[in-house]
Amino acid sequence: MHSITFRPLTTADFPQLLTWLQRPHVAEWWPGDHSAATVADEFSEMLDAESTTRASIIVLDGRDIGYIQSYVAMGSGEGWWEDVHDPGVRGIDQFIGEPDLLNRGIGAMMIRAFVERLFAAPEVTLVQTDPDPTNARAVRCYEKAGFHRVGTIQTPDGAALLMTQVRSV
Repeated sequence: MHSITFRPLTTADFPQLLTWLQRPHVAEWWPGDHSAATVADEFSEMLDAESTTRASIIVLDGRDIGYIQSYVAMGSGEGWWEDVHDPGVRGIDQFIGEPDLLNRGIGAMMIRAFVERLFAAPEVTLVQTDPDPTNARAVRCYEKAGFHRVGTIQTPDGAALLMTQVRSV
């Protein structure tokens, strides 16, 4: 059985984050100008104590394997989640950066563990995610982790498949 843990992102992780973001299987779904400067700029914001985004490194059996974040959906700004009025809704985004770990069930396992951790906070009412509708691997992974399809929506990044998971009673 694998051990999945999450540790807070630090500036020391930026070089590894850059490497992962530049790998083809990640860059396909996390597009952008991934240079050392842009990674430092974008991810430094998440280290601010005032940020509503919590960024972590995914650790599998002691090995750093990827990135995961949660954020308060309500009030995200910049056109994101303007119809969300429940402060308990959390959004998540993540990727496995190590290609040798793809298609092995690790993604669903880590997402289940992360969502369980989010629901441990009593104020969290719902967890949502929004993969690209054409990213079949991500959609299957989320479904295996307990998410349900709500429908296709338009986001500032384009079309997305809204998927949610509610707190189990």
